[in-house]
Amino acid sequence: MDPKRRAIIQMLVCATLWSTGGIFIKLIPWNPFVIAGWRSLVAIGTVLLFLKLGKVKFKFNFRAVIMGAFMCLTFLSFVTANKLTTAANAIVLQFTAPLFLLIFSAVFFHEKFRRADLLAVLVTMGGIALFFFDKLDGGFLLGNCVAILAGAFMGGMYLSIGKVDEETRMGGMLLGHLFTAAVGIPVTFFTPTPVSTSAILCILGLGVIQLGLPYILLTLSSKNCPPLACSLLGAIEPLLNPVWVFLFNGEAPGFYALIGGVIVIVSITLWCIWQNNHPLPVAEAGKAALTE
Repeated sequence: MDPKRRAIIQMLVCATLWSTGGIFIKLIPWNPFVIAGWRSLVAIGTVLLFLKLGKVKFKFNFRAVIMGAFMCLTFLSFVTANKLTTAANAIVLQFTAPLFLLIFSAVFFHEKFRRADLLAVLVTMGGIALFFFDKLDGGFLLGNCVAILAGAFMGGMYLSIGKVDEETRMGGMLLGHLFTAAVGIPVTFFTPTPVSTSAILCILGLGVIQLGLPYILLTLSSKNCPPLACSLLGAIEPLLNPVWVFLFNGEAPGFYALIGGVIVIVSITLWCIWQNNHPLPVAEAGKAALTE
């Protein structure tokens, strides 16, 4: 098979596996920090097995530590958001990460907004605003805010890694899982954590199927999958995630959230296409991190 075609298929499978996170999280009756911690611990084993079998090297340095910290914050906030609001809201609001990358680049590296960038930000913010017209009780409101925070943390992760070598990227990913496990697992002893067969199977599913294997596929596909293709295929995750939750848990997003989600996904996807043809150095570096 042609390497590019194989890479695109790998990315397609990767995004599909990522999308199973919502249903697994909903089915586990644990504190979100506990879920995130044990999920990352299982993922560490999966990734280390791949690194050993594939003889892939990794290294730890300052940028890897920063990336790991942002990844840890992303994991913790995303799982928490899934417990507080709908899975659709959590994944779509986290999908705003590329725009946070743009904002951070402007603030910290003084990159100028172009008209298309500003339009994408304004339209996306309008879509986000619609999420707050549905189910405005304290839990959902807090969950939506935490989901947006997850997008901001993910944007920071993209910015921190930039264009670095694969060894640093792999080291940062391992540190992200280690930090998450170190923060989340101790919470097990301070919150109700009923152990059951279904809970254990879901944690294994999260660690291996939803987090471990996708990162392996992402690493394999990043060498040959075009950045634009990866960006577009990544949009499959926020589309499929609420579908699995609806089919297996009966949870459906509200009307306004559904409209807002369409606006967010379409605007960011179109912006990625435009950005691919009109790249800026910092934004291009961040997008490369997004697809690798």
